[in-house]
Order: sequence, then C-alpha cells, then structure tokens
Amino acid sequence: MKLHLTALVAAVALAAGAANAKTFKWTSSSDIPTWDIHSQNNALANGIHAAVYESLVYYNSKTFKPEPVLATSWKQVSPTQLRMTLRKGVKFHDGSDLTADDAVFSLQRAMAKTSNFAVYAAGIDRVVKVDDLTFDIFTKDPNPVLLNQLTELRIMSKAWAEKNKSVEPKDIKTQDENFAHRNANGTGPFVLKEWQPDQKLVLARNPNWWGKSETNVTEVVYTPVKNVATRMAALLSGEVDFVLDPSPQDLPRIRQNSALKVIDGVENRTIFFGMDQFRDELPGSNIKGKNPLKDQRVRKALYQAIDMNTIARVTLRGLGQPTGALVAPQVNGWTEAVHKRYPFDAAAAQKLLADAGYKDGFEVDFACPNNRYINDEAICQAVAAMWAKVGVKAKLRTMPLVTYFPMIQRYEASIYMLGWGVPTFDAMYSLQSLTRSVGAGGDGNYNVGRYSNPQMDGLIERAKKETDLKLRTELLTKALQLQNDDVAHIPLHNQVIPWAMKKNIDVVHRADNRLDWRLIKVN
Repeated sequence: MKLHLTALVAAVALAAGAANAKTFKWTSSSDIPTWDIHSQNNALANGIHAAVYESLVYYNSKTFKPEPVLATSWKQVSPTQLRMTLRKGVKFHDGSDLTADDAVFSLQRAMAKTSNFAVYAAGIDRVVKVDDLTFDIFTKDPNPVLLNQLTELRIMSKAWAEKNKSVEPKDIKTQDENFAHRNANGTGPFVLKEWQPDQKLVLARNPNWWGKSETNVTEVVYTPVKNVATRMAALLSGEVDFVLDPSPQDLPRIRQNSALKVIDGVENRTIFFGMDQFRDELPGSNIKGKNPLKDQRVRKALYQAIDMNTIARVTLRGLGQPTGALVAPQVNGWTEAVHKRYPFDAAAAQKLLADAGYKDGFEVDFACPNNRYINDEAICQAVAAMWAKVGVKAKLRTMPLVTYFPMIQRYEASIYMLGWGVPTFDAMYSLQSLTRSVGAGGDGNYNVGRYSNPQMDGLIERAKKETDLKLRTELLTKALQLQNDDVAHIPLHNQVIPWAMKKNIDVVHRADNRLDWRLIKVN
C-alpha cells in the first residue's frame, strides 16, 4: 500500500510539473479522530474523508441536491427497493476495481455494531448484489430521504478491508486500532500521503481519478492548531492559505486587509446542551439519592437562566443565531414556532428550581469541548457564570474533541455541549439520533443524556414509515415541539460560519462547513 501511494505521489509531481504544482495549506482547531470512515461521525473528519473516500451520491456544492458520484443512476423498483448502478472504470487508490461487492460491503459495514454511521443507514433492511456494477438497497419501509442519507456513506474496498483485518469499524469507545484507523484506500480525487495525528495531514492529487476536477491543487496540507491566535498569525504571515474557524474578534481586521478575504454563511448546525436524564444519582453532585436533571422544571430553569442574546453578541460576536429549535432553518420540519426560545428570566429560573425542591441550587458536572465549535469553551464559561447566579454550581471541565466525544458516548457527562449538523437536511436525522430512546439501528446513537419519552418514540417511528410527505413533515414538527416542551435538550444557537483566506483562494462555501475538494483553486 505504501509503495503504491509513493508511486501515485511521484506520478502527481510528474503530471503537474514543478511550475504548475499548487499546494493548499489550511488549518482549524482540531484534528480528525480517525481515518476509519465508519468509526466516528465527526463533521470535520467526514469532510476530510470525502477527499479520499467517495460516496454513491454527494451534495452539489451550489444546489445542495444529491448528484451522482460512484453511482451513475438509481431506480425505485418498488417503494422499498432502490436499484443502484455503479460507475464503470472506477479504481481504488491501490489500483483495484470498484464493484458492487465493495458497495454492499461498505453499506453493511456502516450498519455494524461498532459503526457510528448506523443513523445514515437507518431504515435499510439489507443490501443485495445484482451483478458486478448493480446492487439493490431494500428498506424496511418507504424512505423519502434515503438518497440524502447515502451522501455520508463512503465506499471502502472489501478486499482491502479483509486483507488488512479492518472488516469491522474501529470502536470509538476503546483505544483499540485497526489498519483503517491510520491508513486509507478510497476512490477519491486525493490520496492519503501522510497523517501524524494532531500534527500534520498531507493529501496528494490522485492522477488516476475517474472524475474531471476543477481544482488546480496537487497537494493539500492540513495542520491542526488549537490556539486561535496562532491560527490567525499563520494566515497573516502567509504560512497558511485558509482558516476554517477564524477568531471572531479578528474578522473586522481580516476583512480590511487587502491580501485577505472572508466568506460567511449560515451552517446547518445547532449547538445545544444535553443533560443526563437516566441516572438516579449524578456523579459528583451534592444531591444524593436523586437526579435533579430528571425534573423538567430543573431543565427549564437551566434554559431560562441563559442569556443567549448576550452570548451571541459578546461571546460569539454575531456568529450565532439564537434558537429554541434543535435544528436550523434549512432543515425539513423546522418552523418559526419551534424556533422560538423560552425567554431569559433569572427570577423565573429561581422559582422553577425552588418549586422542584432546589431553592439553594445544586452542584453538577458540566463538560464541554475546547476546540470543536466557535468559542465553545468561552460559551460554557459564560453559561456557568449565569447558572451560578441562580444557585447552580456547574463544575466545568473542558477537553479536546479527540477525548471529549468518546467520553460523552460512554455516558460520563452530566451536562454536555454538542453541535449537530444535519447532512440529510431532514429533522429525522436529528430526532432519531438525539431524542429517540437509545436502541439499535442508529436510534439514540448520540442521545447521551439518555432522554426517553414513549410519545417521542412513537412520533419518530410513525415518521419513519409515513409516505405522505406533508404528514411526515407535520410529524417531525410535532416531535421537535415535544423536545421543546420536555426540554429534552437546551438549544443555544445555529452557527454562522466565516471562512478566512488569502485573496488568491477560490472556494465554495457550504452549509455543512466543509470544503469541496473538486472546486478549490489557488490563483
């Protein structure tokens, strides 16, 4: 594998010629957690993986409609059977041919017990090969968003996975590694040349790619830099070309710099707090024998103690749209009514706490990432101070995303921050992952507060099977409203994403906050 990659990289340099070789150097606050494409559903990693591993269909960066990639066509044979035809002549980076065996294997791998991608395979019953370039996806019920789900299910070589003992995805909850964790073999426009976790990631142009790329980039160098001042200094000095997550306070200066530019866009990602509603007693709390977070009044008190408008203005400097909904406005199921926040009211919060039997407040564990979302740590610090004013002593601990996400998935946080983008642009993706009781097939896969309400489960199950699109959307809206009424989570804001870059860089801003590797130009 390494010899073949070396040959590919050499071919890139030869084909491009020294004069035309263009390197795209970029940075953001964190590294990807793995190269195993089904191990961890992490937005940054999903976007980077898409340079190397391709999906059957992918969103067009300008229209955001699914378009053919590894699949050239599909046909609904019956309401529960989708026949897909693969592109001829596609080769993996190791030179082997893409066949239906690889597609069937990859979709089944996404459904494996250790996969974090079962939510994208939700509703799939089985995948069956028809011939070398054709396969059928059978769903349990009609699924109007199956194509949208397939945009995030990337395809891996079956033979390569078997040869390298990577048939099962790496388990995010353990330290165990498989070969696919540090190595990659996709079909995409770039090949993985080097990955030193938390230090450097290098991709090289794939000269044998089947597609016609608009990019003139021959090498991509990604450097994770946790410190935002260091990231901005690297852009200002010309050390990097592009910063995915610039410092909000530096944006006015960047916009006025003639050598630089900023592109803004609303992301389809909502930031919220989740709460442990499962344990009978919270670890580290001064309340013994019961869990205050099980009481809806307590959850609502925590919500109403947060002055989200001030956080949006001061901490986020306008890079957040306060919301009361669990999904952003671009997502099917969202309404203005669902979007409306409970008002900030410290006195009402104190009364709710007193009514629930906590007039003196309580102590609680509070965990947040410090390098994943815009000013995540600063937001949590501001909220902890607001909660202290109503008597809730939140013991804040922050950590990098590489350790944070496995920790919350082990159910080790009492209150935690999470940001949830919606790759399908359909609320089912959020509701099933975040509010459905924890179960199989992607149900509750990120419901790490273990909220459970039979009424919510019923709405989600009905929506899964509903073929009337209008009625299905109404069910999704009802479920979003029930999440608000229960205060299952505390929504904070939808992120507004600015990208900062040199003037000579051309990129297309996407609502999922990821680069389209086929469209980047260095002029």
